[in-house]
Amino acid sequence: MTTVVLMAAALLCDWLFGEPRRWHPLIGFGRLARAAEGRLYGGPDLPAADRRRRGVAAVTVLLLPFTALAAVLAMAPVWGTPFSAFMLYAALGHRSLHDHARAVTAALSSGDEQRARLCASYMVSRDKDELDIAPATIESVLENGNDAVLGALFWFAVAGAPGAVLYRLANTLDAMWGYRNERYHAFGWAAAKLDDVLNYLPARLTACSYALMGRTRAALTCWRTQAALWKSPNAGPVMAAGAGALEVTLGGPACYGGEWEARPALGTGRAPGTGDVERALRLVRRTVWLWLFVICGGALLYA
Repeated sequence: MTTVVLMAAALLCDWLFGEPRRWHPLIGFGRLARAAEGRLYGGPDLPAADRRRRGVAAVTVLLLPFTALAAVLAMAPVWGTPFSAFMLYAALGHRSLHDHARAVTAALSSGDEQRARLCASYMVSRDKDELDIAPATIESVLENGNDAVLGALFWFAVAGAPGAVLYRLANTLDAMWGYRNERYHAFGWAAAKLDDVLNYLPARLTACSYALMGRTRAALTCWRTQAALWKSPNAGPVMAAGAGALEVTLGGPACYGGEWEARPALGTGRAPGTGDVERALRLVRRTVWLWLFVICGGALLYA
């Protein structure tokens, strides 16, 4: 029950206050990761195998100390409990996800398409001038519902503060280095693989939860038939099930760095509109409530 209370407290703090405006731990960690990349990346002629080993070293050096420190501090007799709640609060991005998505819909509702493109570009890594704004925003909401909210809750339930810290920092490194381009294909390999491992169970639980909280049959069908077509083994189930749960069509061609990438279609039904962004946010909120209810019920049964 302590875990449930801490999760509820962290979610409440996140919803009331949002992300820390100053001294956000993830921003500081991102700067540290950039510094580590600068020191460990190596020269342009470095063989791919050596660069991959340097990427493994970078991930290890960045993650192990913070995870170990979180484990030690979480066991402190007096302030270990509030420390754990704060670590989960810092790992969550539930309110931030809503703020970013609603900035897009507010701009679209006022007819300011350029502003909407700019706001959507903060959520996705695609070229903003080529964005299909509403679908791109919904894709980000569904994927980050797992990455920034439910995945952190899962690992906190499993391993407490060190679990949430390890998951969120690994997810941050994947967002920075997990690209299959010339610069990061070798160096970012370890970050991408670790994120795949840590997200394997949370992503599938998220996909199942999206199905339960939306159009269940359509979500399960899309998950079964479309998820394997997506290049990410974890984003595929989440986005396919989420699109099916909302009964909208996502995916399709997208432009990254001036180059178009052919992506499979996900979901079923009509093309999404501005109002479907709020429906996607509602799906994430319902899923969070579902997880709290299930974890609380499991704790009561265990007790």
